[in-house]
Amino acid sequence: MLRRCTRGGGAQEGQGAALTRLIVSLRRVGALALLLAITGSPSVAQSTLTDQDRATIRLNISDLLVNEMDLPLPVRQRRDALAAYYEEQGGVLVWMGSDRAPALIQSLRSAADDGLDPADYPANQLDKLSQAVSATDSRGRAIIELHFSAAFLEYASDLQVGRFLPRKVDPNFFLQKREIDQVAALQELAGASNLEDFLISWQPAGPDYAALRVVLADYRALARAGGWPKVLMGETLKPEMSDPRVPDLRARLAVTDGAAPQPPSPDQAEVYTDDLVPIVKAFQARHGLEVDGLAGRATIVALNVPVEDRIQDIVVAMERWRWMPSDLGDEHLMVNIAGFDLTRVRDGRVQEKMAVVVGKPYHRTPVFSDEVKYLEFNPYWNVPISIAVKEELPKLRKNPAARAAAGFEAVRDGKVYNLTSINWRRYGPGNFPFQLRQRPGPHNALGRVKYMFPNEFNVYLHDTPSRSLFSRAERAFSHGCVRLSKPLELAPPVLADGGLAGWDLPRVNQVVQSGKRTVVNLEKPLPVHITYFTAWVYQGLPNFRADIYEQDKKLIAALGGQSIAW
Repeated sequence: MLRRCTRGGGAQEGQGAALTRLIVSLRRVGALALLLAITGSPSVAQSTLTDQDRATIRLNISDLLVNEMDLPLPVRQRRDALAAYYEEQGGVLVWMGSDRAPALIQSLRSAADDGLDPADYPANQLDKLSQAVSATDSRGRAIIELHFSAAFLEYASDLQVGRFLPRKVDPNFFLQKREIDQVAALQELAGASNLEDFLISWQPAGPDYAALRVVLADYRALARAGGWPKVLMGETLKPEMSDPRVPDLRARLAVTDGAAPQPPSPDQAEVYTDDLVPIVKAFQARHGLEVDGLAGRATIVALNVPVEDRIQDIVVAMERWRWMPSDLGDEHLMVNIAGFDLTRVRDGRVQEKMAVVVGKPYHRTPVFSDEVKYLEFNPYWNVPISIAVKEELPKLRKNPAARAAAGFEAVRDGKVYNLTSINWRRYGPGNFPFQLRQRPGPHNALGRVKYMFPNEFNVYLHDTPSRSLFSRAERAFSHGCVRLSKPLELAPPVLADGGLAGWDLPRVNQVVQSGKRTVVNLEKPLPVHITYFTAWVYQGLPNFRADIYEQDKKLIAALGGQSIAW
């Protein structure tokens, strides 16, 4: 089983087991009255604490953290952070003598609103402990205070940075490890007037997560209402076509896309009428399909995905937002691998979107964040050694003149060689002493410009001469780099956001037409985020995409406590 990596390596104890452990601990420290309260006393409101009460509880907390080895597991896992807050920082009591406890319990019970699993948190156990506060002594209250703080830290961490470390779920995720500052979290909570508002502020910032949260509630409401009807597979449904499946198509689209439940006239009940065409197109656009208004196989398959699966897609996307850097940058670029698009953001607002081509499933584009540092116009393509040996070498052996005509040349020890002057049959894997490169020009694989953010994966954004691929709905064709559909148009705003004035499109075109390799360094690096989201909200509408790299599959397995070979 894959265990939660944000929890000190330990899996969450069952509520019953944890409660039993707590009772044993309380017996050992002399709080037998609490046992009676937990096992059957009526609810008792928390009493007001005097300054002496608070001091005594804090003394007991210090003693427990130093000397008690059999504290409940969630407390033991966070012993250092709790000691830092209650002892070293002189932190005030967060739960005893306040009204925060019921609010935390309710938040844990509502964890599903944020795509989390309420069963992962001890809400019922904390409720019983809360009821028992007035029936126990300072030692028992100290343990209860610690138990509530541990539960809060667990939930706050899951809410802000996720339940798993990205690399533990998928080795192709290279996002930096994020952790909450547990001591600061307790300090901030102690100074907050309202726990609910505090937890809202603790969610991933920005409109994307908040929009998914709203859509999650909407889709759960659809699930409670029975979801949506299925449409049987069959011949492609076309405008003006009569088919007994059309009523089901109309009913299905009425649930999520605003189709009229009834046809324009009673005698058209089974006719694919014109009013359905724009609605089918809108559905296709939301799901990354060919937007043709025809209900073919791919469209019907997407229509028939159960609402429960779409809920899971949303939950996975929310988890991935927790992995993202807390500050994306007021100006930034974001590539969504699964969505095959690039978004440019300025002042927190989306300025444009463009189609991109990403890596094939066996040449995956990695997930990571970096900064664009310079643009290179009319670039050389330095062919990676793996591509040079596996793909180019067979072509060189067969017809080196053809590769030379395509602009390729070989470099060794700083000297440039014509490809026809080399006996390529002498070389192979493990014996390839050349750097193969392609000169700037119309055939260059990188096109006319590349956006560089030097990284260990040798991945960047660039132009391409293969323009036809952008017309396809699914665009996973590269060796890992990201090809841009509007590479030159992107240059002026990127240069402007990078602190360089005077770079309009005519100037960019002038540099390109010179044919000379030209490097332009940004004065201010521009953040770029390579992401993988199969669900998001755009202009108020939920969008879904296929899991082309099966990364959702891995995360879903991890969330279910399953192990999967990857």
